[in-house]
Amino acid sequence: MSSRSESASGDTAPADSKDSLVTWALALAQLVSWGSVYYSFSLLVVPMEQSMGWSRTATNAALSVGLLVSGFAAYPIGRWIDHGLGRRVMAVGSVIAAAMLLLWADAQSLTLVFVAWIGLGIAMASTLYDPVFAVVTHRYPQSFRTKITLITLVGGFASTVFIPLTQLLVGSVGWRASLVVLAAANLAIALPIHVLAVRSSRTHDDSRQNHGEVKAANDEATRRALRTPTFWALAVCFTAYYATFAALTFHLVPLMVERGVSNAVLVTTMALIGPAQVAARAIWFTFGRTVHVSTVGIIIVTLFPLSTVILISAGHSAALLWLFALCYGAANGMMTILRGTIVQDLMWTEGYGAVSGMLSFPSNVAKGIAPIAAASIWSFTHGYRAVEWTVFLVSILSAIAFFVAVRVSRHTTTRAA
Repeated sequence: MSSRSESASGDTAPADSKDSLVTWALALAQLVSWGSVYYSFSLLVVPMEQSMGWSRTATNAALSVGLLVSGFAAYPIGRWIDHGLGRRVMAVGSVIAAAMLLLWADAQSLTLVFVAWIGLGIAMASTLYDPVFAVVTHRYPQSFRTKITLITLVGGFASTVFIPLTQLLVGSVGWRASLVVLAAANLAIALPIHVLAVRSSRTHDDSRQNHGEVKAANDEATRRALRTPTFWALAVCFTAYYATFAALTFHLVPLMVERGVSNAVLVTTMALIGPAQVAARAIWFTFGRTVHVSTVGIIIVTLFPLSTVILISAGHSAALLWLFALCYGAANGMMTILRGTIVQDLMWTEGYGAVSGMLSFPSNVAKGIAPIAAASIWSFTHGYRAVEWTVFLVSILSAIAFFVAVRVSRHTTTRAA
């Protein structure tokens, strides 16, 4: 489905060097986008509640609204990227992220926090993994798996870099000034990269007729996905997984605080997640080429429930909490690559941005509902134990759905052959 091979021209070395630079730049932008918008919330929520008197449920509701907006925006944004608007989408997304972080920093009411997170939802749909995966898949059809893995390798350090950084900022200048610094990072780092590195999600040598043919093929691919059982099984898998991931991501710090875990153990636990993500991705990058992606997927969807069991039984134990962080980080690290490549392996590459957007919609809705649902369970039961068991049961559902997706895909492939 590629119009050209990366090794077909005589200037392969310069092209490869430029492509490598572009990939590294996009990876850095992902680190900033994820760290400044997504991972910062869990460090800002407690001081924000303390200074403004807002409830845990209300603040998590603002985040949930943002994630819901991100879900609704995923499909049209993916479709725009399919049609060659990758640079415009990602650059505007960085501007919106910075503007909304500044609005949040100046918010004196919950209403403005909700408005900020509506904008941040659009920014996340425009700048995080889904749009960059679509850009890379279309631009590098022969090597998108390697480039996606590299981008996620660097992006995996977002929590490791930004959780301690945000905590340091909050402790030294307060949560409002911390948001100003995070906004500046988007404007100074992510925005220039998206303007300069994202040429387009497709090459510019297509004629208007070919562009129309590509658009028609993409639209047909999205309609075909809705008739494919594999798509629906993957949708259940990713929706269940990201619901559990969101619930833990935004409640892990309060959960450990409730248990009376020391600040040193808490920070170390959170900081281990990033390196575990990166280590798992590095292992996949090194050995994954010899293992089918569905086999790696089975490992991932088994590892996540295991990590939840470890968390449930960890108590105050630093060793068990750190083991949980390693397993949880490894599962999430590999899941990111799986999410970016499994559609192409079990289905097809046409209309990837739109198909990926359709998969992201229920996942992001689940991300939006999960934090406030977890907060509600916590409020009702006066503790996080019920939240942990709910996360475990939903993670089992994710694993079952993935097994079904692989089995249905293999059956369909065999029958078609």
